[in-house]
Amino acid sequence: MNAEGSMWRRGRLLALTAVLLALVIGLHDLVPNRWGNLGSLVATFLPWLVVAVPLLVLAAALRRSAIAALLALAPLAAWVGVFGPQLLPAEPAAYDLTVVQHNVADDNHDVGGAVESLLAEDPDIVALEEVTSEHLRHYEAALGPRFEHHATQGTVGLWSRHPIAESTRVDIRPSGIGASWDRCLRAVVRTPEGDVTVYVAHLPSVRLGTRGLAASSRNRSAELLAERIAEDPAPRVLLAGDLNGNLRDPGLEPVTEQVSREEHGFRLTFPSALPVVQLDHVLARGAEVTDLRVLPRSGSDHRPVVARVSLRGVSGR
Repeated sequence: MNAEGSMWRRGRLLALTAVLLALVIGLHDLVPNRWGNLGSLVATFLPWLVVAVPLLVLAAALRRSAIAALLALAPLAAWVGVFGPQLLPAEPAAYDLTVVQHNVADDNHDVGGAVESLLAEDPDIVALEEVTSEHLRHYEAALGPRFEHHATQGTVGLWSRHPIAESTRVDIRPSGIGASWDRCLRAVVRTPEGDVTVYVAHLPSVRLGTRGLAASSRNRSAELLAERIAEDPAPRVLLAGDLNGNLRDPGLEPVTEQVSREEHGFRLTFPSALPVVQLDHVLARGAEVTDLRVLPRSGSDHRPVVARVSLRGVSGR
């Protein structure tokens, strides 16, 4: 057998690995969310699977395998097919509201520093999670001079330039979690463009372990939140919160079927020192999130996000 023929016969296992990786990337939405929430696990790390491409190319070169080198590009092609549209620049668009969303972390004692970074965006609405009873009065004092209206429920809070007509608790507590767990509110904000119903939510955390991704509580909480939003007759709904998952996560599908936004780029928010996943979101129904950016670190383990929201073309009640 000549050398050229041998190059096409060697590295079949590498070639098969590349093909399987391409299939996982391209068909990720078909991965079942069973066996340790495998679908959620794949969705969490999906953007990072592309780093395997140079490793496959290097392995193919060391193995001197032509077929492995050729098929090593298949995962890259699949990745571009999935994320290519997301990488296209967004067109500038008009907006009516600026919304800042932040999980401030219950162990973050630098309230002044956190608030300063949020106010730099000149927001109309600020939604916070992990606001402990110990720190609540400090957030009220720091945000009060800028925002006349605010509502809190458990460990979540909403501050607004515009009047808050009503505020109620939303029960998204899954079974097995204590009664003191209180992480969602619904408020009606009266803006000059009409009423906007705002949900501030903090879904349960997920954990990666030997049995996969422990996300059953998060998934059930997402279902409860989605049910409440689906039943809500308000024509304009915003959801701001730490959802403990990215928008491709099948565990969040009940929520993203109700409220959504177009993704542009990668808005990574966790962990704040070196973000690898976006857990923090502003989503809408009957309105449009025209832009979303990640803000610098604030002392929390999450980074804040700022969203521009357009209410135009949708009549309020």
